[in-house]
Amino acid sequence: MSRKLFGTDGIRGEANVAPMTPETALRVGMAVAAKFGRDGRIVVGKDTRLSGYLLESALASGLCSVGADVLFVGPLPTPGIAYLTTSLRASAGVVISASHNAFHDNGIKLFAGDGYKLPDAIEAEIEALMLGDELEAMRATGDAIGRAERVDDAAGRYITHLKYGFPSRYDLSGLKVVVDCAHGAAYRVAPAVLRELGADVTTIGCEPDGLNINEGVGAMHPELIGAAVREHGADIGLALDGDADRLVLCDEEGTLLDGDVIMAMCARDLQQRGRLQGGAVVATVMSNLGLERSLEEVGVQLVRTPVGDRYVVAAMRAGGYNLGGEQSGHLVFTDMATTGDGMVAALQVLTIMRRTGSTVSQLSRVMTRLPQLMRSILVARKEPIDKIPKLARAIEQAEKELVGRGRVLVRYSGTEKKLRVMVEGDDESQLQRILERLESVVLEEIGVRP
Repeated sequence: MSRKLFGTDGIRGEANVAPMTPETALRVGMAVAAKFGRDGRIVVGKDTRLSGYLLESALASGLCSVGADVLFVGPLPTPGIAYLTTSLRASAGVVISASHNAFHDNGIKLFAGDGYKLPDAIEAEIEALMLGDELEAMRATGDAIGRAERVDDAAGRYITHLKYGFPSRYDLSGLKVVVDCAHGAAYRVAPAVLRELGADVTTIGCEPDGLNINEGVGAMHPELIGAAVREHGADIGLALDGDADRLVLCDEEGTLLDGDVIMAMCARDLQQRGRLQGGAVVATVMSNLGLERSLEEVGVQLVRTPVGDRYVVAAMRAGGYNLGGEQSGHLVFTDMATTGDGMVAALQVLTIMRRTGSTVSQLSRVMTRLPQLMRSILVARKEPIDKIPKLARAIEQAEKELVGRGRVLVRYSGTEKKLRVMVEGDDESQLQRILERLESVVLEEIGVRP
């Protein structure tokens, strides 16, 4: 079954504009209850967007109308909601968040009772229920109508869970940490965890007003944390996004480090200690070739997936791997989490610092980034690339030029009418020539010229 509402990470769009309307949220609630929660319990959480109130109420009404009970956990990171779904033995979890998007957008993403995001096929079933007539016959009446209650200690439960993943023989005393919570869902949780572990914490983006989430702060604007680290003489900077499922680091010199570098650091540490499962790390096709080379040095394979953390997690589960992620900072440690968790990732890095006595800049030297150039080209239509002979030949020629020294990736955006062209390798001037050649062909064949 195809999906029209669900994209790579749930349903997303401008709040109170189709499809992100209360009517849609109501139908999502009814469909989720029908699929997972009739006579069961569903965890519902959100980030700090103003529209969260609007959608939360409608979603809960839909859940209760088909007989499910609702457990409100309030503003909490997406991975925290996934954790509470399992901890509270709920049938499913629902997150109201548009992640790193601006405040005027919102979204709905779903977790099964085991805390993992739903596969495409199950989302398609839920969408079919939403758009069909079956739900009308499932409305509960009388005492079968669901109830709703608030879980008052939700944040505390998640904080305890995060601290459990930091070895008890260590603490963070004497360590200066800057944390940027993007005025988002981690604004209370992240500083609390770090302070309770003993760190000297400076906060940025911890004053949400419903309108400022991700606005000039957080993982989408990491330059701010680099400046703050230099200003305060901090040992490390942590930048989270609006729902705190991704992390960007900053070393003590103010240098930014993305998800690829974090994976390299953590994978090599796990491998050295015999804790890396399956002898591999899972990342997407966008991860830098430098990560692949860094892992090869210690006998670790890189397994690549399509873009999207849900595809990373699916491959991890299928192969029995315990570390995976995306260059953007979605990092999944399945020993501790079922989805990307910025604070779990941060605590892994802090543990390595304490165990080895190393600075972040010293740890980051395990990976040398290769030049990676990318263009996003507006296209008139999304025609299969192998059906565009001239473009297919140009890609083949580029791959021959870079064989053994780089790679080419050409793919359509999953959410926009754009073609992404990425080239990477050792010689940046060669990459620039190849990129310009490919862009010219795309514009000639299917592109929309500026």
